[in-house]
Amino acid sequence: QVQLVESGGGAVQAGGSLRLSCVASGTISSIDFLRWYRQAPGKQRELVAIIINNGATNYPDYVKGRFTISRDSATSTLYLQMNGLKPEDTGVYYCNAVVRTGAGPLSTHWGQGTQVTVSS
Repeated sequence: QVQLVESGGGAVQAGGSLRLSCVASGTISSIDFLRWYRQAPGKQRELVAIIINNGATNYPDYVKGRFTISRDSATSTLYLQMNGLKPEDTGVYYCNAVVRTGAGPLSTHWGQGTQVTVSS
């Protein structure tokens, strides 16, 4: 079984920074891509950043230039560096992994989420 555990959330003022971490464990044979999502109260979950297996990254316009996704394969850790935070960045942030375990098909896994609160 694959487990994803996020950490690093907290409360900051607008303009501040946070770095989120997501540690993966389990019998992962390969990773297709890793993503960060967020969900604000009363809103749908939305994509924040993606990194694919060749290291390429992509971001939606609302975080581009402020957020950076990265990974450390040696420690099975996914990061999200968030700079220039705005109140509208408030929400629960989730990491998501699309992986293969053993010789099986691709499967999608979610962490439990970490709260980010940005005050004005």
